[in-house]
Amino acid sequence: MAPVTGMRVALGIRYRGQAYLGWQSQPNGRTVQDRLEHALARFADRPIRTMCAGRTDTGVHALNQVVHFDTELAREPFSWVRGTNRFLPDDIAVQWCQPVPEAFHARNSAIGRRYVYRLLESAVRPSLESGLCGWSFRPLDAERMREAARVLIGEHDFSAFRSSECQAASPVKQLREITVERRSDVWRFEFEASAFLHHMVRNIMGCLVAVGAGLRDADWLARVLAARDRAQAAPTFAAAGLYFVGPYYDACFGIPAPSASGDGWP
Repeated sequence: MAPVTGMRVALGIRYRGQAYLGWQSQPNGRTVQDRLEHALARFADRPIRTMCAGRTDTGVHALNQVVHFDTELAREPFSWVRGTNRFLPDDIAVQWCQPVPEAFHARNSAIGRRYVYRLLESAVRPSLESGLCGWSFRPLDAERMREAARVLIGEHDFSAFRSSECQAASPVKQLREITVERRSDVWRFEFEASAFLHHMVRNIMGCLVAVGAGLRDADWLARVLAARDRAQAAPTFAAAGLYFVGPYYDACFGIPAPSASGDGWP
C-alpha cells in the first residue's frame, strides 16, 4: 500500500474507559482524545486534531472507535498504527489505519452505530470483572426484556431516554435492533441505531433491567416511550458495562469492521 501523504486518514481505536473522563478533550487532559492526540503529536512531531465517530462517556469502552484527521506527512498505514501505539498507554491502542477520501467524515459519514452492554447476573458484585460489566443481583427474565424492547424498534422520539446534557438537535432517532442474549451468568444486550442520544443506551438498559427483574410490567416501556419524559424512566444504568462497538459506513470508504472478538462477546 502506498504511503499516506497529503490526505485524510482514518484510524480505528480500541480502549478501556475506566481511567478516563470519556472521549472528548478536556482541560485536565484525562480523556481518550487527549491521550490519542498527544501520542499522534509525539509520532508526527506536530499537533494533530481528530474527529471521532461518537463520543463516549466516563468509564465507557470502545471496540472500534473511528477517527479521522488530515495530514501532509508521508507515512505507511502500519507506521501510523505502530508509531502511535508506542506513545499510548496500555489501555488504548490503534487497531488499523486507512487512507480515506476528503468526502469521508468519521461522524457525518456513519450510516449507523452499534453498542453492546455486558451485564453480570450474580448474587455477589463483580470483582475480576469490575469496571468491565454492569451488575444485577436480581434474576432476569429474557423473554420479558425482549418483549419490552420490541416497542422501541423503529423511528421514535426518545426524549424519555435522553440526558439533560444531550446536545443533539433532535430526540428522534431510528432504533433498528435490540438483541438480548445470555451465556452462563453474563447477559449481552446489543443496540443498533442510526445514532444515539446522550445516555440513551444506559437509560434504556435501566428500564430493561427493571422489566427483567419483575419490578415493572413489560408494557411499561411503551408508556415511558410515549410520555417523552425522562422522569418516567428508570435511573441511568452503570457505564462500566457499555461498549461502543463502532460506527459503520458505506462500503466505498473501505473502513474495517470490528474484529471477530469485538463482534462477539466484548
